[in-house]
Amino acid sequence: MVTGYLGVEAQMDTRRAIHVEGDRLVDGTGATVLLRGFGLGGWMTMENFITGYPGTEGQLRRALARSMGTEASDAFFDAFLTDFFTEADADHLASLGVNALRVPFSYHHFEDDAAPFRLEEKGFARLDRVVEACASRGIYTILDLHSVPGYQNQNWHSNNPTHWAHFWTHPHFQDRVVHLWEALATRYRDQPWVAGYNPLNEPADASGEVIGPFYARIERAIRAVDPHHTLFLDGNRYSTDFSMFTEVFENTVYTAHDYALPGIAAESEYPGLTRGQHFDRGTVERKFLERTQFMRRTGTPIWLGEFGPLYTGDPERDAGCLRLLRDQLDIYREHGASWSLWTYKDIGTQGVVHAAADSPYLELIAPVLAKKRRLGADSWGGSEKDIRHVLEPIEALFAAEFPDFDPFPWGAKPWVNLLVRHILLAEPLVDEFAGRFRGLGVDQARTLAGSFAFDRCVQRTELADLLRAELQPAPA
Repeated sequence: MVTGYLGVEAQMDTRRAIHVEGDRLVDGTGATVLLRGFGLGGWMTMENFITGYPGTEGQLRRALARSMGTEASDAFFDAFLTDFFTEADADHLASLGVNALRVPFSYHHFEDDAAPFRLEEKGFARLDRVVEACASRGIYTILDLHSVPGYQNQNWHSNNPTHWAHFWTHPHFQDRVVHLWEALATRYRDQPWVAGYNPLNEPADASGEVIGPFYARIERAIRAVDPHHTLFLDGNRYSTDFSMFTEVFENTVYTAHDYALPGIAAESEYPGLTRGQHFDRGTVERKFLERTQFMRRTGTPIWLGEFGPLYTGDPERDAGCLRLLRDQLDIYREHGASWSLWTYKDIGTQGVVHAAADSPYLELIAPVLAKKRRLGADSWGGSEKDIRHVLEPIEALFAAEFPDFDPFPWGAKPWVNLLVRHILLAEPLVDEFAGRFRGLGVDQARTLAGSFAFDRCVQRTELADLLRAELQPAPA
């Protein structure tokens, strides 16, 4: 008996606890468990395409505090964090047949940059609420550190306002993450409905030299506190490169992210041509096999930590996306893979549940959403088609002047896109977005955040039906 989850005397219920046995995840009875569910993107790590703002969460929080004042801004975020996931959402997940929820969170809920290493209870309390709501419905949670001090990758979803991942060059940032995971493992070591820990989402160590030793360090630190829970480790280069693993850790799942190009390209068809390449089920399966080669070679379980198409509102394209998703789910089932679909709830881009178009929040921000779409300011879910006249001369200049320029992780063209669309154009849009909230009071702020409450949201019916058919057993 040890002091752990919620600070009470507890002992792991080994019947429910998940662990690795060869290439399977099993519970304490030895029964195979396929973890199939969603990521709770946009909640304890907000993302621009999920909730509609430009830029990064840090930029948003500072801009709303300037525009609304601290009291109203705090009221908005507190209400958002309460309303975004409630018992009603947990009920809905259970109704779909989901048995797992990956819960992304940012370090800033637990620690202030002005007071490093001093952990705050409020972040743990928020996690507790979701863990408990899921556990009471037989749903496992995977705890996912999605944003770390210094930024573990170059993009907005690690709250990075630049294109440099400083986490890998500052040991101080790494020390803080180890300290946080020691606290998380201490808190949840006796909670069997926590399937395990996902220490870093989509790391991107450009040198490739720091990530391996860091993973070895984080594994030792967590195991010293909690020797039982499964680790879910993302590969380098946004969970695509597993070369840093020279040996397989015990009770560890190595996670791939499996976004298929026809599902994420703004202009695509499936099956058919996307960006000059033909895609069909065979193409999608070959990419899946490529991305999971390390797991199959080492005989470890396969878990797709993220995947899923973007929906644009074009009926023909969206029908192709649903067909793509159905093919992916068939492939995963045939290969015994667990999965976490990105994402559960948003403003209508990927979620099975989304805020209504006539909600107070979406009506307020509609002009900025239209401008974001026109400028392609979101790196994910946006399109560059209306600003090609800006991008093309820059791309041509780099091709002529720096033909060998190949920046990490994806090369010159995505690098230009990131700098122009997501930083240069998105930064001034942050204040324009926040200006929509100027002068609003506490009660109005709470009403806006309440647009994300389940009973005020809309369900993507075709997606929900597809998932129910996949997840719920056929009647005898």
